[in-house]
Amino acid sequence: MAASKPVEPQSGTGLPRWQVALMVGAPILIGAGAVYLWNRSRKKAKKGKRNGERKTPEGGASPVPKQEKPDGDPEAMNPLDRAQAAKNKGNKYFKAAKYEQAIQCYSEAISRCPTEQKGDLSTFYQNRAAAFEQQQKWQEVVDDCTRAVELNPRYVKALFRRAKAQERLDNKKQCLEDVTAVCILEAFQNQQSMLLADKVLKLLGKEKAKEKYKNREPLMPSPQFIKSYFSSFTDDIISQPLLKGEKADEDKDKEGETAEVKESSGYLKAKQFMEEENYDKIISECTKEIETRGKYAAEALLLRATFYLLIGNATAAKPDLDQVINMQEASVKQLRANALIKRGSMYMQQQQPMLSTQDFNMAADIDSQNADVYHHRGQLKILLDQVEEAVGDFDKCIVLRPDSALAQAQKCFALYRQAYTGNNPSQVQTAMDGFEDVIKRFPKCAEGYALYAQALTDQQHFGKANEMYNKCIDLEPDNATTYVHKGLLQLQWKQDLDKGLDLISKAIEIDNKCDFAYETMGTIEVQRGNLDKAIDMFNKAINLAKSEMEMAHLYSLCDAAYAQTEVAKKYGLKPPTL
Repeated sequence: MAASKPVEPQSGTGLPRWQVALMVGAPILIGAGAVYLWNRSRKKAKKGKRNGERKTPEGGASPVPKQEKPDGDPEAMNPLDRAQAAKNKGNKYFKAAKYEQAIQCYSEAISRCPTEQKGDLSTFYQNRAAAFEQQQKWQEVVDDCTRAVELNPRYVKALFRRAKAQERLDNKKQCLEDVTAVCILEAFQNQQSMLLADKVLKLLGKEKAKEKYKNREPLMPSPQFIKSYFSSFTDDIISQPLLKGEKADEDKDKEGETAEVKESSGYLKAKQFMEEENYDKIISECTKEIETRGKYAAEALLLRATFYLLIGNATAAKPDLDQVINMQEASVKQLRANALIKRGSMYMQQQQPMLSTQDFNMAADIDSQNADVYHHRGQLKILLDQVEEAVGDFDKCIVLRPDSALAQAQKCFALYRQAYTGNNPSQVQTAMDGFEDVIKRFPKCAEGYALYAQALTDQQHFGKANEMYNKCIDLEPDNATTYVHKGLLQLQWKQDLDKGLDLISKAIEIDNKCDFAYETMGTIEVQRGNLDKAIDMFNKAINLAKSEMEMAHLYSLCDAAYAQTEVAKKYGLKPPTL
């Protein structure tokens, strides 16, 4: 789609980002930490005996030795026996939903229990916390669970109960630390704790991203990213080269006199700057054209909006896009359709799929012969998991633009994804044959090789996938994203961590604004147990994020890594590492 970096599935080159998670699902990165950081929203925890909500106190059976005790003779019982008896009585009250009486009994058990009996004492505190939980006395729950954990630092029930209470008290950071400890202790196998971790990480990410994004400094992406973005359009007037004679504003003779001045236009200067890759001056030149109501005011509005989107300033982009879309002149039909594509992509980044769909449909109504509309709407349909409709849109694009290699490749990828997720081997093979046909007919299309490589990786045809990535690099040696994907392939194929990291480092060397590379490097460092380095990588990616939603996702990864560092310090717990 036309967003500067689409919501979930795309990276800078248009490669679907859901595939990255799928790739990492292979043997080398399937460890507990990988599930936590890579597949939190995709991989469900295995269902088992620990999946149920923890609602009951502990100690249904008393550990008191099985010997006869005189009824009603407390003097015949030692202090621990009396504490256990009080706890057992409390459990009966708890099961009868008489929580106040249960609390009194648990309090008696706590007061009677010898202090050296830490295991029993921690259980009594945890049981009383369970009763307080039923009364929704969240601070009391936290206090009692804290005492239980102090006595037994790896007490899963107490940690999880405290995590839930911290969530109710809106103490998200403390909640995350507790639930992270639980996830590690339970080897990431309990669905309840995984869901709570995911929920809190998303909330924290959104909160931090909202504040950070509001105050962020606009950042121009790399030239490679910008060129890749514009290459996804074939019917985009503003990205076309200047026509002959339009460059006259800049032409001078040897004496420095202007040889010929065709037209003084901020928009034409902006277009000239685009050709020179002098992107930082484009917005200001477009503004001059708009303010002077020049001949190319409509084009300038669209070009300025496009660069606002590229630097991540959707708030500034929207009024410009709205103005172009509301123009009624027949001569700007193509501009209106392009503006609708870009606004629709912006809405998808903002998780407003209904508004996004409306814009794409309106674009098709306005300019039914515009291949870009169907190409980008097809990508939207893939995001919405409407694969059949996506294929239909790609077919329309191909009819209008038979030479559109990218649409051909993405159609194959849509068919492949449908077959792969539907577990249909014959259709998978048909899609793979389709990729072979695409790269044969369009040998200069790097995206065709890249998408085919991802499909081959899914099928564990690693050697051929590596060949396809090499062809991508031959065609586009400055495409950092391809190096990241190839680095991930090395991890899956040969478990070659050093080579994988070298390739991702190469991506950063090529494009130091490639947030995807920093994010991937951070995730791998988590798996290696290098949490401080991982946090540094995630923070670099955060500073490069092009949308608030993307930033929220990155903050979630960073917070997860930070929580693991805190858990390691407090409890000596670390997830498995590579």
